[in-house]
Amino acid sequence: MKRKYFGTDGIRGQSNLFPMTPDLAMRVGVAVGTIFRNGAHRHRVVIGKDTRLSGYMLENALVAGFTAAGLDVFLLGPIPTPGVAMLTRSLRADIGVMISASHNPFEDNGIKLFGPDGYKLSDEMEGQIEELLEKDMTAQLAKSQEIGRAKRVEGDIYRYIEHAKRTLPRDVTLQGLRVAIDCANGAAYKVAPLALWELGADVVTIGNEPNGININLDCGSTHPEALQKKVHEVRADIGIALDGDADRVLIVDEHGKIVDGDQLMAVIADSWAAEGMLNGDGIVATVMSNLGLERYLQGRSLNLHRTKVGDRYVVEHMRQHGFNVGGEQSGHIVLSDFGTTGDGLVAALQILACVKRQGKSVSEVCHRFDPVPQVLKNVRVSSGMSLENVTVRQAIADAEAELAKNGRLLIRPSGTEPLIRVMAEGDDREQVERIVDELISVISAVRNVA
Repeated sequence: MKRKYFGTDGIRGQSNLFPMTPDLAMRVGVAVGTIFRNGAHRHRVVIGKDTRLSGYMLENALVAGFTAAGLDVFLLGPIPTPGVAMLTRSLRADIGVMISASHNPFEDNGIKLFGPDGYKLSDEMEGQIEELLEKDMTAQLAKSQEIGRAKRVEGDIYRYIEHAKRTLPRDVTLQGLRVAIDCANGAAYKVAPLALWELGADVVTIGNEPNGININLDCGSTHPEALQKKVHEVRADIGIALDGDADRVLIVDEHGKIVDGDQLMAVIADSWAAEGMLNGDGIVATVMSNLGLERYLQGRSLNLHRTKVGDRYVVEHMRQHGFNVGGEQSGHIVLSDFGTTGDGLVAALQILACVKRQGKSVSEVCHRFDPVPQVLKNVRVSSGMSLENVTVRQAIADAEAELAKNGRLLIRPSGTEPLIRVMAEGDDREQVERIVDELISVISAVRNVA
């Protein structure tokens, strides 16, 4: 069944346009509160947010919905998404909510939901919520004497800071390291610099002056140029770039070179395998991770297990098969020994631990493999266009045969736009670019005929 509200990561859209309106947010509160209102105990929900202007509006609408459903609300204020997941469990809440559109511009916002175990809700649970949203929920409202209460508990962000600090190995201190961090004017603007400073680092912070409209604006992991400049300016040992809700991270080495999530996963996998901490026979990543990562792991008798694009699919595979390291090329890294979702700060601390233990520069520690040339292009199509056309299928088969064992081909519809994404990677860049262009031409021709 095609879903009306939920996408690959909760409900997301432009603020004050469907579905990201205060009316729907209030209804989400009532619907979710109704589903999780089980048992005779007082039910509670924790709500965090990033620094978007629309966060105030959506926060109050959600509070109205949850309290109307009879749940008590704990308002955390600006806090990273992994902090909400952690505090949902720590505070024994029935549900956790993060108001954020992650790395998107300030005009967008979203609602991410976590169950009492700190994991994002399943597709089935989101389906139940969608069904309720389409119904009259008047009968589900709490009795007058059972309406919930709401209170702001901003001090609980320090629980998350302590949690993050404890993930750094006991034998490691950050003393002697100059760390430049870009908080993207987002949810981590308070917690991340403080955690690093308390661990002993000399911290230089940018992107820590949110004003409601500058989140992710020319800063953070999607725009690391400002951090690269700052690393050079202050001669930092390392740069850490978070995104708006701090669930992903990119690293900048001492030379200003960007280190993506694939390299970071390779560093962590190597380190954890050497320490006997790595569960399973390797790590989990999406189909977008570079072939260079796969080859690197194979050279160390480790495997790369691929999933569909989206951190929720990575986490599902990790939980089902017992892995404790997974993530995406974008820097969304999940370390299940420490949390239930991607955590940019915690992932960065694992990299810092490797740097300190090895006594080497970030560029030496974090360059584990040369990425295979990877080309990704999009072609706009009519909504719902199938890739099962005979001509398209033959072109794909021919391209796969040509790449054979020297590369990889991935063609998939976008989950958010009427686009077909064509990605190829291989040792010969000219060959890869030609294959992608030829496939784009074939798909475009079929589209035009249709």
